[in-house]
Order: sequence, then structure tokens, then C-alpha cells
Amino acid sequence: MKLRTLGRHVKEGTKNLGRSGWMTFASISAVAVMLFVVGVFLLLILNMNHIASMVEDDVEVHVYIELTASPEQQDELRAQIETTPHIESVDYLNKEEGLNQLIDSLDEQGQVFESIRSENPLNDKFVVRAVDPQLTEEIALKIEQMPYVERINYGKDWVDRLFAVTNLVRTIGVILVLGMMFTAMFLIANTIKLTIVSRKREIQIMKLVGATNGFIRWPFFVEGILLGLVGALVPIVVIGFGYSYIFENFGERLELVFFSLLPVFPHMWEIAGLLLSIGVFIGVWGSMMSVRKFLKV
Repeated sequence: MKLRTLGRHVKEGTKNLGRSGWMTFASISAVAVMLFVVGVFLLLILNMNHIASMVEDDVEVHVYIELTASPEQQDELRAQIETTPHIESVDYLNKEEGLNQLIDSLDEQGQVFESIRSENPLNDKFVVRAVDPQLTEEIALKIEQMPYVERINYGKDWVDRLFAVTNLVRTIGVILVLGMMFTAMFLIANTIKLTIVSRKREIQIMKLVGATNGFIRWPFFVEGILLGLVGALVPIVVIGFGYSYIFENFGERLELVFFSLLPVFPHMWEIAGLLLSIGVFIGVWGSMMSVRKFLKV
């Protein structure tokens, strides 16, 4: 296609937006409203997934070492744990540090345990973290079989329930986002089709005077892209400023009380790119599907 012809199509497609008047406004509004809902929902799901990941990251395996194990044997056990696949970190906590943590966690009541400091009955232990928290149980079972391990603790029942809940949250989130996206696609495409249908006589006349299908399609192709772009830019700006305001004014408070929000960037760029892609795709798809039925004259 010649550059001059392409320029003509772009110019004609841009003019079509003004000619359609209220139908163009209705199409852009439909795109903006539905993509706003999708964007907000997607941002909510991303934050829920972030919270779930933060909770999972707190899962640890506490490996209690036998009281009779010598320092050399403890080093041997540590080396064996560190060579186990999917281990992120192995930290050593001796029994004195363990007793200090116990006393600090109980505040004033913890002072009762000061009397046992000289004959500390606690075990030295390793605190192990998995690369993937979902592998915690698998790693714990392997470590349990190693020599010089008296017992392990990773809160099996609590961890199983935690992973069941976080996996359910992720699954429901994905299903709902996909459902919202498909619903938005069909609603927006149907609105855009109404814009094209209102100009069916124009399309049929062009076809009768000898215009090729490609010549007719290109302006509508450009129009669909512009409808999608303009309709997507509105929710991107609103969501971007809205989320930035929430993050700056409430982010620290939420972090102190409940959880931390995802940072604005780069996640807003990802959402913006997705909404722009959906908007352009829906605009082009709705326009092309609507024009096609009127090209058979």
C-alpha cells in the first residue's frame, strides 16, 4: 500500500469519529467503562496475589538438632541441608538465641524463663526457607530423614490450610479477570457494531460504485484502533492517578496494620499495556466484523 493511500485512510478514519457523533461517544464510553472495571479488578487481584505471596514467604521449617550432636556434626547436617534442592536459605539459631526470642515474645511473662538460662533445655536449630513456599512440606520430609535431626516443625496443618486458601484466591482471581475481560469484549464490540451499522448505506454505496473491499475496510480499521485507544486511555489515567493517591496516602498505614500494597510502578505500566491491547483489539475486531456483513452487495 502506498504511503499516500495509507494517509488517506488514516484521515478518513479520523473524520469518521466526528461524523458519527453520539455513536462514537457511546462506543468510547462503553470501552472506557468496561476497561475501567477490568483494570480495577485486575489491580485488586494483583494485590491479593501479592498479599498471598507475602504470607507464604513467612513459612519456615524449624529443624531441631539433637542435644548430643557435636559442632562438627551440626556442620555436617547444615551442609547436607544446603545441598538439598530448592533451598533458599539456612540460618543457624543456637539455644541461647532461641531462649532470648522466647523471653522477648512473652513480654513480662517471659521473665519466668530467666531462671533456666544456666540449664537451657532448648535445642539448637536451623531455620530453613524454600525457594518456592509450596515445596515446604516436601523439603521438610527430606530433612526429617537426615542424621542428627531430633524433630522438625513447620506447622503442617496451618501450612496446608494456608496454601489451600492462597491457591483458591489465585484461581478465583484468574477466573474472574478472564470472565470480566470476555464480558467487556462482547459488550464493547456490540456497541461499536452499532456505530458501523448506522453507516451501512454509505458502505453499500461505496461498494456499488466500484470501491474494493480493502479500500472500504481500511478507514474502519483505523477508526476501530482510535476508538479502542481513546477508550482505553481514559481508564488508564483514572486508575493510575487513583491508585497513586491511595498508595501515597494509605500505603504506609495499611502496611503497619494489615499488609503492603504493590508499588505503583512498574505494575501500572503492565496494566496500561494490557488495557491498551484489549481496547485496540476490541475496537478493530468490532469494526471489522460489522463492516464484513455489508460488503456482500
